[in-house]
Amino acid sequence: MDQNIRTQLDNIRSADRELQNKAFTGLIQITDKPVEWAYDAWDALLADLQHKDNHVRAIAAQVLCNLAKSDPRGRMLKDFGALLALTKDERFVTARHCMQSLWKVGVAGAKQQKKYMDGLSRRFAQCSAEKNCTLIRYDILQSMRNVYDAGKDEQIRAKALALIETEDDLKYRKKYATLWKK
Repeated sequence: MDQNIRTQLDNIRSADRELQNKAFTGLIQITDKPVEWAYDAWDALLADLQHKDNHVRAIAAQVLCNLAKSDPRGRMLKDFGALLALTKDERFVTARHCMQSLWKVGVAGAKQQKKYMDGLSRRFAQCSAEKNCTLIRYDILQSMRNVYDAGKDEQIRAKALALIETEDDLKYRKKYATLWKK
């Protein structure tokens, strides 16, 4: 890993928001394609999912999701639960940032996609008592739509439509269905 990347990884923990945001933007851009240094950063990013600063937690989650494509050893299969747990973060904005990036895990490979689909399907069912349940469910279905769009796997579409049918409120069932009419 070169010094520039190391510095950006360090800067995501900076108290200076401008420096932190610049590091985040740079890391997301760099990790948009597979990188060789993923495992050099993996453990620190995983630990940052528990950081006291919610911005650091959100950044770590998004970068880890981006690194799923750089994971030939399949570490994401073991660590996906930590990302899924962050979708229940005390700060809803942090939870949403994580949720909205999870689709990148779902397109990283067949095993990752299975783990992703199983995890989000459980999350969809279990969030019914949460304050922002309808928004969480919408984000889950949007995430599944992103994975579907990347690979056109009809099983994903079928699962998402089946989840929509479990929604008791017809208004929200219709809203969720709009994601799949495109």
